[in-house]
Amino acid sequence: MSIFALALGCGTKNRNDQWLEVFYPDPALNPDSKLLEVIREELGYQGGNAAIELTHRQVQHIAREWRDAGFEHEASYAVAFQESDRPVVCTVLETDAEPASTPEAYLKLHLISHRLVKPHGVNLSGMFPLLPNVAWTNEGAVDLEELPERQLLARLNGTVLEVNSVDKFPKMTDYVVPRGVRIADTSRVRLGAYVGEGTTIMHEGFINFNAGTEGPGMIEGRISAGVFVGKGSDIGGGASTMGTLSGGGNIIISLGEGCLLGANAGTGIPLGDRCTIEAGLYITAGSKVQLLDDKGEIVDTVKARDLAGKSDLLFRRNTTNGAVQCLTNKSAIALNEELHSHN
Repeated sequence: MSIFALALGCGTKNRNDQWLEVFYPDPALNPDSKLLEVIREELGYQGGNAAIELTHRQVQHIAREWRDAGFEHEASYAVAFQESDRPVVCTVLETDAEPASTPEAYLKLHLISHRLVKPHGVNLSGMFPLLPNVAWTNEGAVDLEELPERQLLARLNGTVLEVNSVDKFPKMTDYVVPRGVRIADTSRVRLGAYVGEGTTIMHEGFINFNAGTEGPGMIEGRISAGVFVGKGSDIGGGASTMGTLSGGGNIIISLGEGCLLGANAGTGIPLGDRCTIEAGLYITAGSKVQLLDDKGEIVDTVKARDLAGKSDLLFRRNTTNGAVQCLTNKSAIALNEELHSHN
C-alpha cells in the first residue's frame, strides 16, 4: 500500500485538548511501505488520512520496530519523542485530500517548507478553519483564552511572557531552517513558505505560505500567498506580487527565471522569463499597455493579461504622458501577431 506522506510530530494543545500547533522534524513524502507497516501493526491504522495521538508506550514500540527494520534515522526521532512530555501524533496522509485536522494541515505546511513539494503541490483547501489563531510567544503557542493567566503567572515569577505575534501561522524558522538561505528577519517568513537554496531575504522581504522562491534570488519585497519566483529573479525593495486570493481572483501569479521587479513595483499577472517591471510601476491584469516596436513606435494597445506568461518583456511608464508601455527583445509586431493568432 502506497501513501502520500507520513510523519511523527509533537505539539501543543490547549486545556480543551485541542491542537494549537504541531512540529514535524522529519516528514516523509511517499515513504517506504515498511514504515507504514509498523504504524499499521502498532496503532491499528486501517487506511485513509488520519492523525493518531500516541501513548509513550506506542512511541517506544514504534522506535524499536523502525530500528529493527533498518530505519535508524526515523527511529532516532521516535526515541526523542518518547523522552518528552509533549503530546505526540502520528499523521498519515494516504492521499493528498483536503486536510481534516490541525495536524494534517501542519504536515502539509511542513512538506512545503522542507522543500518536499513546491507551492501548489499539495491540497490546502479548507485549511484556514483548522489553524487556530494563537499567541506565538517565547514559550511557544498559547491559546488566546489562556493568555492572560499565562502572562500573570510569568510576572509573578519575575519574568515576562513575550508575545511575538497573534496569528494562524507561525514563522517558518521555528519549525524549518532550509539549507543555503539567508533570512534577515525571520518573523517575515511564514511556515508553508518554500525558500530555495541561494535565496536571500532582506529585512523588509516577506514570503507567505504556499509561496516562495526557486533560488537563488534576492527578495527585498513581498511574495504573496500562491506566488512562486523562478531561479535568478529578484524582487526590489517595497515591490510586491498580487496573491492568488487577492480580490477573489484565481489567476496564479508567478515569475519566471531572471526577472526583476524594481523598487516599489508590482505585478498582478504571471511573468515569463527575463521580464522587468521598472521601479514604481504596478501592472494589474486590466492595465492598458502600449506595445512598442524596435523604433519606439506604438503598434498596438492591449491589456496586461494578454501578455501574461510571455518572456523578454520590459514594462515601463512613459514619463511624459504616464502611459504604460512594453518593449520586447523580439519585435513588438511579432508579439502582436502572436497575441491575435487564433491557432
